[in-house]
Amino acid sequence: MGPLKRIVGIHGRYVYQDILENTMRPWARANLGRSWVFQQDNDPKHTSGHVANWFRRRRVDLLEWPSQSPDLNPIKHMWEELERSLNGVRASNANQKFVPLEAAWKSIPMTVVQTLLDSMPRRFQAVIDAKGYPTKY
Repeated sequence: MGPLKRIVGIHGRYVYQDILENTMRPWARANLGRSWVFQQDNDPKHTSGHVANWFRRRRVDLLEWPSQSPDLNPIKHMWEELERSLNGVRASNANQKFVPLEAAWKSIPMTVVQTLLDSMPRRFQAVIDAKGYPTKY
């Protein structure tokens, strides 16, 4: 799992490119070597020409991502795990909340991540069986 990046303001294509360039790519190169594939959904900021050019220039391989397929993305389950970890944490502002959020992110056991990764073939099959319609995931 890569690091969290706190976003202040609107998360548009330029902020996303900055995250890719200065957080995601250095982390991936340091931890994954040269052979890895990046996964993202079809959010407009992810698919903008500006960001697509960044991926091409940096020669980052993208996982082909079908439209209307939130059932395939395990990240929503990671956010749920974070919410459970932060249950009861009180903060009066975003600055106070980010510290426990980052700590909770770092403390998510790799067994949770592995379970989500292991579920991907079942997720794919569920989407195929549902002919692209929503699934239990």
